[in-house]
Amino acid sequence: MNGHEKTSRSLSHRSGPVPVDFGSNAVTGIHVTVVEALRRHYGLEKRPVRVCEPYQMLGEIEEDLKQAIGIDVEGVYPETTMFGFKTGDWKEWKAPWGQELLVPGAFRTIERDGAVLIFPEGDTRADPSGRMPEGGYFFDTIIRQGPLDEDNLDPKDNLQEFGLIEKPTLEYFRTACAAARKTGRFVMANFGGTGLGDIALVTGPMLPHPRGIRDVAEWYMATIAHEDYVRAIFDAQSRIAVENLRRIKDVVADDVDAVFVCGTDFGTQTSQFCSIAAFESLWAPYYKRINGWIHENTPWKTFKHCCGAAEPFMKPFIECGFDIINPVQLSAAGMDAADLKKKYGSRLTFWGGAVDTQKTLPFGSPADVRREALERCAILSEGGGFVFNAIHNVQAKTPVNNIVALVDAVREFNG
Repeated sequence: MNGHEKTSRSLSHRSGPVPVDFGSNAVTGIHVTVVEALRRHYGLEKRPVRVCEPYQMLGEIEEDLKQAIGIDVEGVYPETTMFGFKTGDWKEWKAPWGQELLVPGAFRTIERDGAVLIFPEGDTRADPSGRMPEGGYFFDTIIRQGPLDEDNLDPKDNLQEFGLIEKPTLEYFRTACAAARKTGRFVMANFGGTGLGDIALVTGPMLPHPRGIRDVAEWYMATIAHEDYVRAIFDAQSRIAVENLRRIKDVVADDVDAVFVCGTDFGTQTSQFCSIAAFESLWAPYYKRINGWIHENTPWKTFKHCCGAAEPFMKPFIECGFDIINPVQLSAAGMDAADLKKKYGSRLTFWGGAVDTQKTLPFGSPADVRREALERCAILSEGGGFVFNAIHNVQAKTPVNNIVALVDAVREFNG
């Protein structure tokens, strides 16, 4: 049974071997420091790790490491990064922690007051849009919002980054999806443009000169104070997204199995960012538009990322047409594995949740990791509907022996 068959079986809620994902998208990845450590552990050729997602400094998991880990899912990333420049044209870059890496050619930075600043689209004439603090291992976005005239807000300002896909990008997706299909793995595509109010993107890290509401606090307040403005953005964005999905579907055909739709978080560690009523009024109609088109016109499964105490949103997520929920943050309030599986396991696939990346994976022992992973597999894989992955990305400097224990645990569970 190959990765495509194994993962498709699980998403169809049929019992079988638990499929494994690391690195198919920007919320299931591994930090470059850990990718290098894993390559060394498995005795693979020593070479610089490519930074496939510079915002979180995620490392490309190459084919030899995929085979060593036993990965069942192949990711197709967007042509451009979160900072607006294309991947490829690789060049050497030494990270502040001393690691020699390969970064995209338009990855351009300066150092200031001990921090590393990165430029949107690699445009050094613009203000930097990301900051890696001294001692840090990834970038935070820099707020670059200009003065706002709250009486004359124009939704088009917050739609700068959304436009219709053109032929070169369609050709990129056609080629990338066809190559992913040939691996025999389940194909997870990340087309972009479908994330409604994803706070990592609202600030416009990809834009040299962002307009509109680009401050994190201002955006959250706008969902109440300027609800009509936000609704107009979501309406226009979702219409553009559906047209882009139509164009993409025409060129990728059946080379895609699931699509990453949205990474907007609605949960905190202990509660939620908004009420269910607010979600159903402001976000749900546009999720339904996007997911509805996907389900009516393609066989693709739909992937929703939502950190935190998200249990109250599970039923609304299902009603919005989401098939997959990630990262299943079981350490958050109300996120009990057995309860989630009992209530929603026949309708949602839990993608992640295998181990806590805040405590157990970075600070526990290999025995702690093994025990937790086996417990989560036993609960979440019953009757299918589970893809093995950590809770969000594996963070910098996570002990390699703990990662190996995690990988070994799912192998042990699968027998």
